[in-house]
Amino acid sequence: MPHGLGHFLGIDTHDPGGYLKGLERRKEPGLKSLWTIRDLREGMVITVEPGCYFIDALLLPAMNSPETSEFLNQEAINRFKCFGGVRIESDVCPREIQEIEAVMAGAPWPAKKTSTHVGNGLQILV
Repeated sequence: MPHGLGHFLGIDTHDPGGYLKGLERRKEPGLKSLWTIRDLREGMVITVEPGCYFIDALLLPAMNSPETSEFLNQEAINRFKCFGGVRIESDVCPREIQEIEAVMAGAPWPAKKTSTHVGNGLQILV
C-alpha cells in the first residue's frame, strides 16, 4: 500500500492537516506513506483506501530478501501481478443531502437509527 490508507476530506479533495507541529512522518517501510498520525476527532472526515499493488521495484527486492521472502506467496504474486493493482476509496462521511445539511447544522453523525413498530412483529429502522 504505497499510497497509505486514506486522507482527510475537506474543502480540498486531499485536505491537508495530517501532520501537526511536533508530529513527524514515520520513516519505516509500510508507515512512511501514511497520510496522518494524529488522533481523529469528532467532525473529521477521512477516506478508507485499502489497496493492493504489484510493483516490481518493491516486490523483487522483497522476494529476494531472506528477511521478507518467507512472508510472500511468490507463485500467487507472479500469477496476479500482470493486472497492476487495485485501490478502493470509500469516503466515510455523510452522503445524502439531508445528512449533510443536518451535520452542517451541528447534528451528530452518523445519525442514530430509531425503530418503529408497524404491527405483526414487523419493525422498520428509520
